[in-house]
Amino acid sequence: MPLRFRPVDATFYDLFAESANNLCLGADLLAQMLPKSADRRDVAAKMRDAEHQADETTHAIVRRVNSTFVTPFDREDIYRLAAGLDDVMDYMEEAVDLVNLYGVEELPAECADQVQVLQRSAELTAEAMPRLRTMRDLEEYWIEINRLENAGDKAYRRILASLFSGTYDALTVLKLKDVVDSLERAMDAFETVANTVEQIAVKES
Repeated sequence: MPLRFRPVDATFYDLFAESANNLCLGADLLAQMLPKSADRRDVAAKMRDAEHQADETTHAIVRRVNSTFVTPFDREDIYRLAAGLDDVMDYMEEAVDLVNLYGVEELPAECADQVQVLQRSAELTAEAMPRLRTMRDLEEYWIEINRLENAGDKAYRRILASLFSGTYDALTVLKLKDVVDSLERAMDAFETVANTVEQIAVKES
């Protein structure tokens, strides 16, 4: 069996863990946005700060790739994983920003299901990133993310059914659909991250 040389430098793993932890914060801010009584301007400001921090972490990963001769795994995979994690935060920030910009007063109750899926996906992703060091015990992660993405799709369809039930006026439907579409894209981005992790693990096994 050929030996694989792995750099001792743990910086990449630490940065991926930091990026995933940013997603946990973002998902929690989404949950804070849900109640009608929420101070959504404050939540939006905190989410912008979290998104800026996520960008800084992504840039740090890219800078590290560009300045490191030997990387823990393929450079292309590092770029893809960093970009995927960044996409999740971007979509979550987009959802919060749209709620604030559109002046949405009340979100459909079913949005809580979407946000719960995102929170759990963020937790699982944060737990998985440190395991990239050994590439062990990752299979359950991407299997569970896939299951959660399916649950998120069902929640999304239920929300669409509610939006087009005639309960809402046309303008409100357009506003709310933009928000729930952003949440759906965030869930899809989580699955893309999990698929990337799976591909990396297969290559490194």
